[in-house]
Amino acid sequence: MKYSDEPDSLCTLSIIELIVQEVFELDCKNKLEEDFLDNLEIEDKETKVFHYARISKKNFTVGQKVLLQHSKLKFFPGKLRSRWLGPHVITKIFANGAVEIQSLKTNNTFKVNDHQLKEYRKGFQTEHVEIMDLEDPIL
Repeated sequence: MKYSDEPDSLCTLSIIELIVQEVFELDCKNKLEEDFLDNLEIEDKETKVFHYARISKKNFTVGQKVLLQHSKLKFFPGKLRSRWLGPHVITKIFANGAVEIQSLKTNNTFKVNDHQLKEYRKGFQTEHVEIMDLEDPIL
């Protein structure tokens, strides 16, 4: 079918060209959106790998002394207030990451998540401390 020089056929041709142009633009936008989503997914995977590599595995054993995180801190706990309670002794370790601990002070036993525990280390030993008296400098 040949197009004539009549105004109706010119109008039809311009409408078809506009539709083709809009479809092309939508296709370009869809490709850009797909590329953006692909890059976002790759970045999320890399961030997860980076984060999980920094998480330290905690290996606890039965009989080990641990400190329990004090999760009921008030909004303004104070600078010198400890965030850890204890020491506690591990009595049982479950496969799902739960740990049963027993308080040394009250002998109560309860289950907690292993993320709330950290290894208990004894204080400094003062056997090998050297004492030095400070004197005024002589001028």
